[in-house]
Parts: sequence; C-alpha cells; structure tokens
Amino acid sequence: MKRTVLLLSFCVLLLIAAKGYTQQKVNLLDSARRLSGFSSALVAADTTPVPAIIENPLFYNYNFTYKKRLDSIQRDIPLTYNEAVQRYIDVYAGRKDMMGKMLGLSEYYFPIFENALKAYDIPSELKYLPIIESSMNSHAVSRVGATGLWQFMFSTAKGYGLNIDNFVDERKDPIQASFAAAAYFKDAYAELGDWLLAIAAYNCGTGNVNRAINKAHSRDFWEIRPFLPLETRNYVPALIAAIYVMNCPEKHQIKSQQSAFAAKTDTVQVSKVISLSDLAQALSIREDEIVNLNPSYKKKIVNGSMELPKRIIMPSASLANFAMVYDVLNNSMPIEVDTRVVQASNDDRRTFKKVKAVAVAKQPAIVYHKVGAGQNLSVIADRYHVEVQDLKAWNKLKGNSILPGQRLIVSKRTEATATPETKEGKKYISYRSGNSRHSQATGKL
Repeated sequence: MKRTVLLLSFCVLLLIAAKGYTQQKVNLLDSARRLSGFSSALVAADTTPVPAIIENPLFYNYNFTYKKRLDSIQRDIPLTYNEAVQRYIDVYAGRKDMMGKMLGLSEYYFPIFENALKAYDIPSELKYLPIIESSMNSHAVSRVGATGLWQFMFSTAKGYGLNIDNFVDERKDPIQASFAAAAYFKDAYAELGDWLLAIAAYNCGTGNVNRAINKAHSRDFWEIRPFLPLETRNYVPALIAAIYVMNCPEKHQIKSQQSAFAAKTDTVQVSKVISLSDLAQALSIREDEIVNLNPSYKKKIVNGSMELPKRIIMPSASLANFAMVYDVLNNSMPIEVDTRVVQASNDDRRTFKKVKAVAVAKQPAIVYHKVGAGQNLSVIADRYHVEVQDLKAWNKLKGNSILPGQRLIVSKRTEATATPETKEGKKYISYRSGNSRHSQATGKL
C-alpha cells in the first residue's frame, strides 16, 4: 500500500514539473516572437539595422548546426556562437528581402572593401560591417550625422583624410571611406590588440572599451560586454550573425537580388568641371545611375582641376556612345558654376545640443520681477510659469501679502533645475573621450 501511494505521489510530481517546463518554454517562445516584431520596428527608425535584444540567461535554442557553420567560416576574427549571436541570426535570417539585397550589393561593394582592407593588412571579414552600419547605402545619414557606408562622423572623417566641402563629401565615396575605415581599424587594433575589441571601439570609441576593460578586469569582449554601452553590446553579436547569414544564405532560403549598379564600369580622372547629368546623357543612361556610382559629389558636379584631378566611375561606354562621352570629358563648353571650394563645417548634430546646453548655462541664475499695482502672487506665478509656493520660498514670504514696487525673485535656477541639458553636454564630453572614429560622436548610442 505504501509503495502504491509513493509511486502515485512521484507520478503527480513529475506531471507538475513537466507542465511547468512546458509553460516556461511557451512563455520563452512567445517572448521571442514579440522580440522579433519589436526589433523590426526599431530598425525602421534608424539608418543602422542593429536592433536591441532583450538579454535572457536561458539559452533554450542552442543550435549545434549553426555553431558548426560559424566554425567552418571563421578566419582571423573569432566567430563565437552564443545566445546573443543566435538571436541576431534569427533576426537577420528572418529578413530575407533585406539580406537578399545585401547579397546583390556585395557583388559591387565587396571588391572595393576587400582592396582597402588588404592594403592595411586587415581581416577581410570586416567587409561585412557596412551591412549593420548603413545597409550598404552610401547616402545613409544617422540621427546625429554619421554618414556614408562606414558611418563616419565629421571630425573623425577629417582626421582620417576624408575631404568634406561644398562640392564633395568623401564619407560617401566607397573607395575613399573604405581606406579611411581600414586605417581606423589598424589604429584600434594596435591599441587594443584584439579584433572583437577593435570592432566594439568602432561603435563606441576606444575610451569606452578601455573603461569596460578596467571594470571587468579582462580583455575578453564577452566578459567586458556588460560594461559597454547597450548598442555596442549588440553590435558585435550582430556583426557575427550578419557574417553567418551572408555566408549561408541558401540555408535560410535567402536569394541574391540584382543591384542597380552596372556590371562593368570604367574609372577616369578628370582635370576639369564635369556635369554628371551631361555624362549620363552621353552614355544614354538615367541620371541616377551615374549619380549612384559617384555618391560623394553633392551637386552632381565633378570639380576636377589640373592641381587636383577627380575620379569618375561610369558604366562602360559602348562604341556608339564613345564619341559623345569623349566630347563631354574633353571638349564640352565650360559649365557655368562657381568653382570656389568652401570647406564644410562640423555636421555633428550633437554639437547643436551642446551649444544649446552652453546657452542655458549662460542664463542668469536669478530673475527678478518688480510688483506692479494690482498684482498678487497668483498673477505673477502664472506669468513666469512657476508655483506660488516657489515664490514664497524664494522670497522667504510668510504669507501671501506683497506690495507694489516690491522686488521678487521669480526664477531661481538651482543646480537641479539648470543642468538637464548641461548634464547631457557633460555626458557627451566624457563619453566621447578617446581617439576613435566614434569618440567624435557616432550618435548610435
């Protein structure tokens, strides 16, 4: 009898445990589905398709097949497989249209990226970075002004030799910007000595990475990850996932989509002012086709000169169009355009917030009001958008009685009320310390 009772009790306990495990698994799956929709909404709001993910210590969908595939494509950069990477694989593998476009664009852009990375002896896997930076869009501009395929901020772009003036923004030039990015990575790796740390620094700056290293007492990215800004924590897993999906598209039914770029192109150097519109007409192509191949020219004008020739990339000309193209490049009439070059000013949008914070800081700490005839505390409080109790406290009034001609404090800017924007400015300064592209403010954090 006792054995029967014990056996029945044990079975009941097993049923309860199984039900709890099943419910936990259902809840986790529901959370994952909600997260997928939430991530998609975030991506649509920014130039950078790196969604935020909710950290979950329970790695319930470990996939040995994915790990094996990552191991098989690993070269110089460690392609760690873990819960964060798996979540981003789910995100990118689910975006079949987007990743199909990336496969098509890679046929044009990857040879450019590889050439620049090879010149600086940088791992070729970094060619995938523009996928999560800009969706390989040369015209991408982030909410704070990071621009181009590699999302350079103004100051860092200038520091790495990219020219920005009233005619050209070389952050949008695939060739020039790729060489600048390669130079940045060479410097970051020389300082940090680890590729995952260098990639993290590309997003948040070497200053933030070094502070995280000091807090974690480690130089392993996955150990310092909790001490990094949120976007940077997700940045490296997102890159690893993008590398995986781009190398295994057929495993997820992702098909390459043809890009708008010409299959064959020619490069010419010009020493005069050339209109891209005139060149498109001579080539018998749409204007946007030549403009997309030369995205750095702001006015659709190439301002070449004998002292500083400029590069034009164009679809290979047919024999029928060759004479007209030659005429545009060599014999056309001068274009009526002001050729004076004016260097651009810093377009970091956070600079404007900083200026605004300084303006707030310069406002007088105390504002006074002279009481007029018929005025009371309520009228004055409404006029200056403050509370009557504030007026009484600032002026040490025991009651509500005031006299005409009396001088009252109506605005007292204390440290607590004066610094919301100023603190933001201080955060900007300290957050961007360090010599990195993003130390000048990438704006994605």
